[in-house]
Amino acid sequence: MAEKRMLIMPGELVNKINDNRGDLSQADFINFLIDSHLKEEVKEPGYVTGEEIQALKQDIKKLLSTDSKYATKEEMQVFQQDTKRLLKSFVDFFIGYGLELGKESPKTDFAELTSKLAELDSDLGPEEGREVKIKWK
Repeated sequence: MAEKRMLIMPGELVNKINDNRGDLSQADFINFLIDSHLKEEVKEPGYVTGEEIQALKQDIKKLLSTDSKYATKEEMQVFQQDTKRLLKSFVDFFIGYGLELGKESPKTDFAELTSKLAELDSDLGPEEGREVKIKWK
């Protein structure tokens, strides 16, 4: 028979043990925790080998050696249109959110926002099928 001893612990710790031990007894649970902590394998040190550094350098050189270092005019226009669409979707969301909450805004502000949205819509031009629509309630 194993020798038994008493261990005095704070009540909060005992409650924490009892909440998490499941079907194990207190002694078995504490024994399991100590064993699992002591048997924990030491992880490999987080260092980078010379081969990995060389591979990264080569990857960076490949990325920098591409001919297109700058954005083209068309790419900038697409970026600008996408940004306008994103801003419009934010404004749509916040208007819808305000209406969902039931907060009535003055009609002049609503008319002003509607006119701004119409301007943004006209500036966007034809859609290219690259838009993502999100449904929310």
